Amino acid sequence: MRKSLGWILGLAALVVALEFSPRLAAIAYPAPGQDQAQPQQPQQQPGDQAQQQQTFTGKIAKADGKFVLENTGAKTSYTLDDQDKAKQFEGQNVKVTGTLDAQSKMIHVSDIQPG
Repeated sequence: MRKSLGWILGLAALVVALEFSPRLAAIAYPAPGQDQAQPQQPQQQPGDQAQQQQTFTGKIAKADGKFVLENTGAKTSYTLDDQDKAKQFEGQNVKVTGTLDAQSKMIHVSDIQPG
């Protein structure tokens, strides 16, 4: 009885060791080109927002003497920071690529294409 219990415990210990050894080895000995420590992300200051390029569609119109992108479906409009680029597309449906400043409802324009 004791002999079979010893075999069972030994077998269980072997299974546990085999299960965790690849994970432990990966932690202790990372593959070449992999660092153990993760790079730290820069901390954002309050009010800082990581902004990503987005595409907005609508019609270029003039409101209060400035060119805006009107989206009639969403019933909203955004001021465009590049007025010269927007002027070329006045009255046209376009796709504007840029980043949105949600507070001021202004798009920082990277590109405008007919759409």
